[in-house]
Amino acid sequence: MKNNKIVYLAVAAALGSLSTSAYSAGFQLAETSATGLGRAFAGEAAMADNASAQFRNPALLSYLADTQVSAGGIYVNPNVDIDGENSQHGQTSTNDVAHDAVIPNFYFAHQIDDRFTAGLALATNFGMETDLGNDFTGTQFGNEAAVTTFEINPNLAWKATEQLRVGAGLRYVLGEGSIGAQANTTGSIKPIPAGSTLKYMEGDDRAWGWQLGVAYDINDNNRIGFNYRSEVELTLEGHAEGLSFDQVAGKITKQPKSTYNGSMALTLPATAEFSSLHQLTEQWAVHTSLNWTEWSSFDKLEADIPYLNGAQEVKVENWEDNYRFAIGTTYQWDQKLTLRSGIAYDTSAVSDKNRTLTIPETDRTWLSVGAGYDVTSKLTLDAAFTYIFAKDAPVKEARDGINSESEQNAEANFGAFEGETTGNVWLLGVQASYRF
Repeated sequence: MKNNKIVYLAVAAALGSLSTSAYSAGFQLAETSATGLGRAFAGEAAMADNASAQFRNPALLSYLADTQVSAGGIYVNPNVDIDGENSQHGQTSTNDVAHDAVIPNFYFAHQIDDRFTAGLALATNFGMETDLGNDFTGTQFGNEAAVTTFEINPNLAWKATEQLRVGAGLRYVLGEGSIGAQANTTGSIKPIPAGSTLKYMEGDDRAWGWQLGVAYDINDNNRIGFNYRSEVELTLEGHAEGLSFDQVAGKITKQPKSTYNGSMALTLPATAEFSSLHQLTEQWAVHTSLNWTEWSSFDKLEADIPYLNGAQEVKVENWEDNYRFAIGTTYQWDQKLTLRSGIAYDTSAVSDKNRTLTIPETDRTWLSVGAGYDVTSKLTLDAAFTYIFAKDAPVKEARDGINSESEQNAEANFGAFEGETTGNVWLLGVQASYRF
């Protein structure tokens, strides 16, 4: 990676580890607060519990009084396994392909006057890291993939009327990523030794995006909210290496190199959320969310390498837009203790036909519980636990009907893979919120 990441490293050091893995659809992260985690992130665009609400809808800042700070983290433990058969080498499997992660966050909100409230969010909602290991005979199609992002998000909310709130924010996204494929067996056609890098690309970039949100109080007991976050186009500048690029260099320049300077475009997709909050009694509330993510923008990865006269295929993805459905409840036990629960369903961003080994994406069901406790009139502590059931799903590479020369060559030389991905995830979050 580049060495000029002073801002990124400084913020990362302040907040802790930013190693992340994908636990919502695709490589999207829903884990933005422990408060929301306790209700499976149901109602996030309509609920203003604390300063963290601005990341899912900046309009919610206008419900917060005075000055507030909220900070915390969510520990994620995934258990994702792949088991199947290589057409040339027989049974093969790999376990725990997704890494554990700690996802930190920090939020600040300040009421300027009766109409305007400003805020700052330091968090992330895209990231992943997978590693298929050295013994799995499917790594010719991909042995690792990683995306790490961090977002600096200033926001401003306006109380337009007693019922309508409007908010907007800028998004400064720092991102880096890598993807690779490796020969873990000796080639059957070309004598490529086991352990050879077939292709690898890494890079980093910074880019801008934006978000808009509204919240509307239908009456004292019912609220709806909507938020839209723009897509962000990253151009990950770095280097590429591997035998696949060397073969192209041999044809074009006759002089393969150890590494090739270049870049890879990566789109962080646009998202939208519609939420509702319904206060049924003084103690009970029900809240819902419908989320949409434009994963269809993630169709392929290409390395732009000037030395090789332009774009070189890294991976064909062919993802699809996905949806998330969530419903949760809040119960006010007494003046200090709040109990939360929720259930959510994430649809997969890929069809069975397009699922890959490096991102074994599948449908997920969330079950969540959480609690908040007012230690004092100014300090609130939140904790939450979630268990995610990942649907068992088939995975096959080379994929049928995919026009990918690299997949076809990998199958011919090292065998095809056909099998199944299985898994589950558990998450534990904590958070502290303070009102000045």
